Amino acid sequence: EYTQRPMQFLKNIFQSFCSHALPTACIVCELYQGARVCDSCMKICMNDALCNYECCYQCGIPCTSPEMIGQQCKLCLEDMPYFDETYCLGFYNGKLQNALHQLKYQKRLSYAHGLTSIWNDVMPEHLNELQADYLLPVPLSAEKLVLRGFNQSWELARRIKCKDSIHKMPYILKRRHQQKRQAGSSLYIRQSNIRGAFYLEKDALTLLKNKSVIVFDDVMTSGATLDEIARILKDNGVSRVMNWVLLRTTKTSIR
Repeated sequence: EYTQRPMQFLKNIFQSFCSHALPTACIVCELYQGARVCDSCMKICMNDALCNYECCYQCGIPCTSPEMIGQQCKLCLEDMPYFDETYCLGFYNGKLQNALHQLKYQKRLSYAHGLTSIWNDVMPEHLNELQADYLLPVPLSAEKLVLRGFNQSWELARRIKCKDSIHKMPYILKRRHQQKRQAGSSLYIRQSNIRGAFYLEKDALTLLKNKSVIVFDDVMTSGATLDEIARILKDNGVSRVMNWVLLRTTKTSIR
């Protein structure tokens, strides 16, 4: 036992040295180097960011040439969503898709740090100056949370930079469990499936009255989920709803 203690001490020293001195892997290219995101991949993410495109201010989808004048897409004009603005980091089918899947489906929580470091470095400075009172992550149902073990939207939202006056509240917004999956469904089916899926804690209703709220999600596809959340928020007195989204699909046919 006496000889085991020095060995354990040396083992702890070695593990500590390895965790600080040895390189990690870039979450994008997966090559080993010193940071969570290598300089080359960070530059690619900056160049490919959706903030470099003329996007619909309301739903975040890239605009066609005729839509650029009003900076609002045809679908938002024809069927106005409840949310007011959307800001997205990148395209879902881009460089960050695999990193998000590693976080979401392989439960590699370390990828949340890398993804949010890209968000914090790439997103425009004025985003941090937006006036808002609360930041809420899109919730998982209790059943889904037990199955996955964490809410990926909250793991990202808790690490992104925003003004100190914006309070991050992970438990105000709740979600009922649903058996039907949204993936691959049409916009109409998505809207039908998601109707009534969200609700608010009763104790939070007075907090949200006449407030401005940011809703954070990892992926925005049709916008049906975020639209339903915005509807619930506004029905309960919220004055303005903005979406902050990590990755945005470009499948305009389902929106």
